[in-house]
Amino acid sequence: MNNYGLVRVGAAVPKTHVACPMDNIFEMIALARDAAEKQVKILVFPELGITGYTCGDLFNDLHLQSSALEALEEFVVGTENMDVISMVGLPLGVDNQLFNVAAVCHRGKILAIVPKYHIPNYKEFYEGRWFAPANHLKSKTISILNFHDIPIGTDILISVANNPNLKIGVEICEDLWMPIPQSSYHALAGVTVLVNLSASNIVVAKADYRRELVKNNSARNLAAYVYTSCGVHESTGDVVFDGHAMIAENGHLLLENKRFDRNPSLIFADIDVERLVRERMMTSSYGQAVAQKTKEYRTVEVRLEETNYEQIELARYVEKHPFVPSNPATRDARCNEVFDIQCAGLARRLEHLETMTGSHNVVLGVSGGLDSTLALLVAVRVFDMLGWNRKGILAITMPGFGTSDRTYRNAVALIKALGVTFREISIRDAVSRHLVDIGHSEDGLPHKNCVICENAQARERTQILMDLGFVLGTGDLSETALGWCTYNGDQMSMYNVNAGVPKTLVKYVVAWVAEKGELGAGVSTILRDIVDTPISPELEPTDGTEITQKTEDKIGPYELHDFFLFHLLRNGFCPKKIFFLASIAFKDDHSKETIIKWLKVFYKRFFAAQFKRNAAPDGPKVGSVALSQRGDWRMPSDAVASTWLFFIDTIEI
Repeated sequence: MNNYGLVRVGAAVPKTHVACPMDNIFEMIALARDAAEKQVKILVFPELGITGYTCGDLFNDLHLQSSALEALEEFVVGTENMDVISMVGLPLGVDNQLFNVAAVCHRGKILAIVPKYHIPNYKEFYEGRWFAPANHLKSKTISILNFHDIPIGTDILISVANNPNLKIGVEICEDLWMPIPQSSYHALAGVTVLVNLSASNIVVAKADYRRELVKNNSARNLAAYVYTSCGVHESTGDVVFDGHAMIAENGHLLLENKRFDRNPSLIFADIDVERLVRERMMTSSYGQAVAQKTKEYRTVEVRLEETNYEQIELARYVEKHPFVPSNPATRDARCNEVFDIQCAGLARRLEHLETMTGSHNVVLGVSGGLDSTLALLVAVRVFDMLGWNRKGILAITMPGFGTSDRTYRNAVALIKALGVTFREISIRDAVSRHLVDIGHSEDGLPHKNCVICENAQARERTQILMDLGFVLGTGDLSETALGWCTYNGDQMSMYNVNAGVPKTLVKYVVAWVAEKGELGAGVSTILRDIVDTPISPELEPTDGTEITQKTEDKIGPYELHDFFLFHLLRNGFCPKKIFFLASIAFKDDHSKETIIKWLKVFYKRFFAAQFKRNAAPDGPKVGSVALSQRGDWRMPSDAVASTWLFFIDTIEI
């Protein structure tokens, strides 16, 4: 299947004609037709949308009630050729009581009727004057119009037979605002898409609170939440309605409409129900809550046509840099928090070191690249926090055969500008002697494209650092994932402050420190040049005038690898889905052929590098994606990647 676990959902706000059901139905059918053309599969209309929410005592009028039923029939007939599950609201008499209900319709049938559970009767709300709460309902099924034995109740979920991950649950307005919403029970019963038909009036700041409710409810229930409310054409005798519509998924607001719009409104987004189910399976405490559920459910089954997402434009934003917020304000806050987490982790480790040894010293190698720069900045901040002398930070440059003039100058300038202890120890002579000793090079000069020569340099640097004190590691999360480090070389340290920070985020954190300017204008200038320097291990021989060995030429763009890493570890997606999403996110940057090429490299390196991760030092977890072998990612070192690589080979471009 080519639906990638996605389903398109929509929230509609039609123009309301108060107490004119048939006029309202024509508005709703027009929106349903528009939604169907856009391949929306689940569509939610406002509470009591067939009559309007503000009918007052007219709700008790038998003619209005019968007109609402006639209008419902018109909607069912008018949408019978649309492959859309629609939820429409109306007043409905059952068991000699009047209920505020949602009718669930699909292809000319009424699948279920769901009554409102909590009836507000305070302040501006007086629904108790007309409507009974759902727990007063006696009937389990009803017959209306030409439909018989329609399930009615709050214990109903709509299950899509040909998409086992897609289950739909309905609640109405006030239910969301309660301590235990009906949607919580729905989610524990397996519902992945929760919908709310609402008629929430607007007062100052209420929209913000409502938005947080929707987001938090989707987060707590690990579900999607589709919310819509009646608009500005309701009666404004005492209150005003803003026509708020939102679509959220697992705590993230995917989309909302423009409130107070005087025109009919339809928003839609693609929900990833596969991701939601995987998230629930990963969250063991969610399973505990499922086991404790106290409500039994009836299931109504329906089939939907499959949507081929390779043939339509995805109605969902795919972030090309999932570790880096696209919003500048959010990005600033994220960088600040990342830096704070790193500093808190290192500060605690150094306090422990002081207790054990009395030492106020750390040592790290500074290359003039992004990673060692970030580690040095963290060390400086921590020493300042602890009130320790920055001279206790021993920053060492270790020029080798591949060191360029630019990185060397930046490393030396940064160390001196920060006021830490500077030391330079060349590794050239020691590595040459070693290559001769092991019989690898007669003249002691390293060869190009030689792994042994590169590893010898990395291990020599680590040996120097280890012999001088408590070593601060600098390797980042992306390098760890790809195994782009030398085992028992730069892979090893006493504590790695960058262990949880992916390469794409390292760059932004360093740039963020530069922009804040708290370390002085001179430091900021150096940091900006480091950010602009090509990423390189600088292990291949060079004349030093320029950087010739560029990491991304060898293993691929880090922005792609970080994208792959995020969706593999955070979402558990298969290679085909990762490729599909990457093709959308990077359509203006990388060809599909390029994405496939580096996706294969990613899986090969990720599997091959596990033995390095299993021996990695301590380091702070920074985000939801982490590779600590003690916590987040446990994987055998000899796992085989062939299943994933074979699957990639089947992907058609």
